[in-house]
Amino acid sequence: MSLNETTAPHQHASTGPPLPQLPEPNHAERVRTLISLTSIATLSTVSRKHPGFPFGSLMPFALDSAGRPLFLISNMAMHTQNFKTDARCSLFVAQANADGDPLGAARATLIGNTEPVPLEETASVRERYLARHENSRYWVEFSDFGFFRLQPIDIYYVGGFGVMGWVEVGEYEQAAPDPLVEASSGILAHMNADHVDAMILLARSHAQLEATEATMTSIDRLGFSLRLKTKDGVKGVRINFLHEVANPQETRQVLVEMVRQARQKNIG
Repeated sequence: MSLNETTAPHQHASTGPPLPQLPEPNHAERVRTLISLTSIATLSTVSRKHPGFPFGSLMPFALDSAGRPLFLISNMAMHTQNFKTDARCSLFVAQANADGDPLGAARATLIGNTEPVPLEETASVRERYLARHENSRYWVEFSDFGFFRLQPIDIYYVGGFGVMGWVEVGEYEQAAPDPLVEASSGILAHMNADHVDAMILLARSHAQLEATEATMTSIDRLGFSLRLKTKDGVKGVRINFLHEVANPQETRQVLVEMVRQARQKNIG
């Protein structure tokens, strides 16, 4: 996908000086990335006992190839009884281990209908589910358990303060998780532990912000976000890479080059 195709139609929340809108993954990609990192969410069904009221429950899930949530649940569970009467439901997925204010963390709500997985798909769905929830092998064969799938009809995404919007299901199903999704937590931990000075330098060079502390809060194939402590308070900023990256090695190379250029600029 080209940079033009991934230019987000929103403005990041930031209290720094006005900056040009930067290319970044769109909402559909961000939801696919978020949901691929998460394995437990909140499922809300329509209560059978109290018609019209939502009934929330904790729900482990896996994903099929189109990113649709898969559930392994008992016929005795209250949420199963609910959606056998009314299939409408929603699944709320939140960023795990969010640093700082939880309201600044990414989250998404998938609205749709829950339906039993067809018998001919059970074997492949079972493999996908157990790959994400190994402990489920202890009860996957119980006669009262079965596989169900949430078929979304609409998706709402919140990426933090001022970053939100509806995502069309077709766009979501065609999107792919960010290529750095599996490595992102390690990259963030490394940068925040060992390279605070480099991030402060990048904030000065790319965002014209002077910071005393810097934390990398997210990273993707097109760039990264920083939370900065400045004399005017905490500010958030996005900085884009010099070019798109596809793996951790390329990420390291482009960050090293950006720091090198920033040091030259600072000297000059």
